[in-house]
Amino acid sequence: MKWLTDNLERFLIWVLSSGPLPRHVAFVMDGNRRYARQHQKRVFEGHSDGFMALRRVLRICMLLGVETVTVYAFSIENFKRSQEEVEALMSLAEDKLIELCEHGDLLDQYGVRLNVLGKRDLLPESVRAAAERAESLTRQNDKAMLNLCMPYTSREEMATALQSTVEEALASDVDLSSLSEKDVDKHLYTSQVGSPPVDILIRTSGVKRLSDFLLWQCCEDTQIQFTPTYWPDFGLRDMIPILLDYQRSMWSRQR
Repeated sequence: MKWLTDNLERFLIWVLSSGPLPRHVAFVMDGNRRYARQHQKRVFEGHSDGFMALRRVLRICMLLGVETVTVYAFSIENFKRSQEEVEALMSLAEDKLIELCEHGDLLDQYGVRLNVLGKRDLLPESVRAAAERAESLTRQNDKAMLNLCMPYTSREEMATALQSTVEEALASDVDLSSLSEKDVDKHLYTSQVGSPPVDILIRTSGVKRLSDFLLWQCCEDTQIQFTPTYWPDFGLRDMIPILLDYQRSMWSRQR
């Protein structure tokens, strides 16, 4: 049965690969807690299942040839949740950051470089150390990129980028009135690691809002897709209609 499922997946991916494919796909991984309640699980288990979904979706994206995957792993606002849940999430992040990068694991297999983007000084010291080690272990990978945004909000990213832009201009005696959006853009977290423009942003769980994620990056040509599937259940069957819609849009632009 697994052989049949794997071969069907590869066939579907091969069919999708015959059309235009996005270079950069971003995900708001929403619905872990509701998934846990639905399945009579603890909240921590829902987040753990969400990590397994990330592995599954990342593998699909790599087989499709997507260059960059960016995920909203932890919002700065999430620190307002219960201490128990925040501590559980930080512990999970610490464990999984290294697990993702172990020799022979998914990132190594597909040549994926890991970047942790956000206000990292808010993370516990052990999680920061795990993030730095994970980035170091994948630094030589150059086939694709996984951006984990944690802890992150778009407003903080834009404010930090603007501050860096002004500081750089003052240090170089550049006239501040000459600064443009391009100067700010190059200081964004995603720009600093070389991410291409976001082609598709997907939010799971049926909630239709961006929740302060990649607001600057999604202001132009990004296709925004909402799906009712909870993140731990998200997979290829959910990706297919999204990718087909993207391909239809690309073909219509070429006419």
